Amino acid sequence: MNVDTDVKKIEELLTRGVDRIYPSKEELKKLLLSGKKLKLYQGFDPTGDKLHIGHMVGLRKHRQWQDLGHEVIFLIGDGTGEAGDPTGKKKTREKFFTSAELRKNAKNYLTQAFKIVRFDGPNPIKIMYNGDWLNKLTKTDILNIAQHFSVQQLIERDMFQERLKEGETINLREFLYPLLQAYDSVALEVDLELGGSDQTFNMLAGRMLLKAMKNKEKFVMTTPLLSDSKGVKIGKSEGNMIGLTDEANDLFGKIMALGDDAIIPMFTLLTDIPLKEIKTFDIKKYPMALKKQVAHILVATLHGEKEAVEAEENFTKTFQKKEIPEEAVEISIPKGENLMKASVAAGVVSSNSEFRRLVKEEAVTDLNTNKKIVDVNIVPEAGTTLRIGKHKFIKIK
Repeated sequence: MNVDTDVKKIEELLTRGVDRIYPSKEELKKLLLSGKKLKLYQGFDPTGDKLHIGHMVGLRKHRQWQDLGHEVIFLIGDGTGEAGDPTGKKKTREKFFTSAELRKNAKNYLTQAFKIVRFDGPNPIKIMYNGDWLNKLTKTDILNIAQHFSVQQLIERDMFQERLKEGETINLREFLYPLLQAYDSVALEVDLELGGSDQTFNMLAGRMLLKAMKNKEKFVMTTPLLSDSKGVKIGKSEGNMIGLTDEANDLFGKIMALGDDAIIPMFTLLTDIPLKEIKTFDIKKYPMALKKQVAHILVATLHGEKEAVEAEENFTKTFQKKEIPEEAVEISIPKGENLMKASVAAGVVSSNSEFRRLVKEEAVTDLNTNKKIVDVNIVPEAGTTLRIGKHKFIKIK
């Protein structure tokens, strides 16, 4: 596939959904207009088994690079993941993952990322694992990498400074994380690294190490974190994660539950709606309509248009209009009996274990409050309407 040098497409690539470009946007733009094919990557440490919509920002940027004909690498951090990225963490993580655990999680990452990027067809994104080279480093290799860094450089990181002030420990294992991520750039000899703005320190460490060890320049492109206007990130660590694999109705509902100030960032970073059009949106006057529009787009992207239409209709029916679906089952709960026992007795669920599983998966919702049920022993009040699983509704008499 030939490299596309269309000026408008390149400007879109370098502007929309971009936080910073190092050393400069101008230098990178000049290189792209020259027609040079660049090699770039973004790393994903699979310390969980789910990607969330915050990851879509980087994945959409991946797709842009891919569509322009550049060599794009989806790097699984099964090597760096063992060290444990300290970025954004106020305390040392309680658990460190093994390479086997990380590779197992990575399989889920790939199937989810496939919703956004191409791993086959024209100019497919390459899948690589940094454990393939990091696990082969010798003592001498590690010492040669370490000599290019100082303790002062590494400890200046804001999260380490916060820990020192709070008297929290800095585990040496995670302290060395930037060195390992930096070596990925050397092993791959890339022209550019892509990542969230919270990864700037790690990516610039790679830029410095590549220059020192290979005398090669590397661009760094950072993408903004998906957040609301107050800067509250939408993701796993903040407890408001919206997964790429969330069922269509849940995905639509979770987006609708976000604050109004998250709407414009979502349109900007997660859709192809022109920026000129987004600037005309009146969020104060039409918050519900705009939120439903962006929710529909995202459900259609991740599940399909048919599912998006059904999810919007379901939301309107069960939440916005507060109507009880026709298939809702009315059940009576004897005094003191909990919802789990009553649901099993009524045949709504097959067993206590199935009910517990649904609660754990956040698949039981109080439609009166639009909140997930987290207590398996809850005793609901009369008049409560609940959705259990995807398609079962009950009303407590």
